Amino acid sequence: MSSGNTGQALTKPTFGEKEARELVDSLFGLRVSWIQPLPSYDDQNFHVRVSGEAGEPEGTPEYVLKITNWEDSQEPELIEAQTRAMMFLSAEGFPSATPCPTKEGSIMSVVPAGTGNKKYMVRLLTYLPGVPVAKITANTQILYDIGKLAARLDKALAEKFHHPSVKSLHRGQFIWNLANVPLLDQYVYAVGQNKHREVVEQVIQQFKEKVIPKLTSFRACINHGDLNDHNILVDSSSTSPESPQYRVSGILDFSDMSYGYYVFEVAIIIMYMMVESADPLRVGGHVLAGFESVLPLTAEERAALFLLVSGRFSQSLVIAAHTALLYPENREYLMTTAKSGWKHLMTMFELGQEAVEQLWFETARAYGDRGAAE
Repeated sequence: MSSGNTGQALTKPTFGEKEARELVDSLFGLRVSWIQPLPSYDDQNFHVRVSGEAGEPEGTPEYVLKITNWEDSQEPELIEAQTRAMMFLSAEGFPSATPCPTKEGSIMSVVPAGTGNKKYMVRLLTYLPGVPVAKITANTQILYDIGKLAARLDKALAEKFHHPSVKSLHRGQFIWNLANVPLLDQYVYAVGQNKHREVVEQVIQQFKEKVIPKLTSFRACINHGDLNDHNILVDSSSTSPESPQYRVSGILDFSDMSYGYYVFEVAIIIMYMMVESADPLRVGGHVLAGFESVLPLTAEERAALFLLVSGRFSQSLVIAAHTALLYPENREYLMTTAKSGWKHLMTMFELGQEAVEQLWFETARAYGDRGAAE
């Protein structure tokens, strides 16, 4: 749901369903039997089913036709890095989509559309089953498992993913990289003059003073960067509706991948898992316990966690407010996180860093040796 763009000429694609069908046919040699638009932040996505060999309705392959926005389509190496990472993770056993090759055997294709010689990058990705975490009541078990999965994912990317395109993930001024919270200075106007803005400005200032100087002490890795409650799919392995047992069935949207730090990933997850939770302040401890079962944080990384979570809240809320001013027709989708996000950020600052961290760390400590890294 994140976007690397904050007001430049994104030019979200505007392909109709008929055009989308034709793309699947012409580029991938597949005949669409059913198609439906999917919500998106700045790209255009379609859920499609294609006819099997005998055209049978049951068991037909399902895909997501992903048409990347015009600006990001100008960076093919970056999109290739994201796609190759998905392929690598799938091969490593992670529930990640993989691209369907074009008729020429490529993992993506460029197509022209509209006026002004605009071209868009097109991929056909395998459709992953499950429902977004945002649609369930997340219990402590799935929060722990998501934290653990994120640590394993970042570790695998850092240690084993070596495709030549990986260098494109050094995205210095990428607005959604947590190191770039200070860049929010130029967008806080969109929040208005109120207590929300005061807290965001406080986050930015503390971030500059307490986090930026410590970055070199954090352990570096490649971050997925957007493991939010809509980008993690789960399914239930339990027949009991009273006590469902969830497992992660899909990891979506790698468009915010960039070089960062392990602690960034856990902070991002904590923030997004708080959004829909009935007990948001305790979420952090369960996610942290899962993450640390694989990668225990250092003292420096733990000390930055409160401001990193606050920084991600600020990024999400400020950029959404700014983008909604530019694209008011998409305001409802853009402001999804804001519905509860502001309340959570304000509560964190009212309680203060020490109280919130104590809650997180005590909750994580209660797990003891449970789920130690395998």
